Amino acid sequence: MRAFTRWTTRGRRRWRAAQAAVLACGAGAVLSHESAAALWGFRKRWPQRPEVTTTRDRRRPGISSHRSSTVTRHDIRVHRGIRVTSPARTLLDIAPRLNRAQLARAVNDARLGRWLRLSDLTRLLGRRPHHPGADRLVEFAHPAGGPTRSQFEDAFLAFTRRYQLPTPRLNTRVFGHEADALFARKRVIVELDGYEYHHDKRSFESDRERDAATLAAGHVTVRITWERLQDHPRREAARLHKILQIRRQNP
Repeated sequence: MRAFTRWTTRGRRRWRAAQAAVLACGAGAVLSHESAAALWGFRKRWPQRPEVTTTRDRRRPGISSHRSSTVTRHDIRVHRGIRVTSPARTLLDIAPRLNRAQLARAVNDARLGRWLRLSDLTRLLGRRPHHPGADRLVEFAHPAGGPTRSQFEDAFLAFTRRYQLPTPRLNTRVFGHEADALFARKRVIVELDGYEYHHDKRSFESDRERDAATLAAGHVTVRITWERLQDHPRREAARLHKILQIRRQNP
C-alpha cells in the first residue's frame, strides 16, 4: 500500500473542505477537476473553491459544481476517504485548462505516483473520444519511454521532437549508472545538469566517476544545462545532431 503524503495544516483544511463539498452535493457527487488532481497529488495547488461533479443540478454556495452524465462507475474511486474521479478521468477533465508542459507534468506525476496506468488512459479515451480533453491526452497515451521526473526532462523530450532528434530512453541504467537520457543505438548519454543537483563535492565527484566508467564501456556523455537548452536550443540541437552523426560513422 502506498503511504499517504504528509499534508500541511493548509492541505488538511483543503481536504476537509473537499470532503464537505462532496457530502453537501448529495448522493452520486464526486470530487473532480483541479480538486481531484490536488487530492491525487499530481497538481500542487488546491483551487479556491472545491470542484465537484454531479449527475443533477446541485449548486451550493462556495462550491464549483459541474453537471455530467458521462461519469460512470468506471470513473470513480475512493481516495483518502473521498469519492473522487479516477486519475485518468481527472486528467481528461483538466486537460483543456492546461498548456502542454503543464499537462505533461501532470501525466508524468500521476505515473510516477503509480496512480495512473497507461491502459487506464487508453480505455478512457476509447470510451470518451469526443470529450474536450481527449485530443489533448492522446499523445500521452502511447509515450516512447517511461515517465519523466522533472520539468527539465519534459523540456528535453520536447526539444528532441522539435529538432527531429531520435527519441531517447530516460532514466535508464548504463553499466550500473543511471543516465538521464540515452541514445542507445549511438551509445550517447545526455546528462541534464541542473546546478541545484550538482553543486556539491560529492555530486561533482560522482558525475566524473560515472562519465569515466561509461566512457570506458564505449559510451560518450554530453552534458546540457537548463540555460543552454532554453537560451540556445538551435545550437544545442546542431551539436547533438553532429555528435550522433559522428557516432554513426565511427561506432
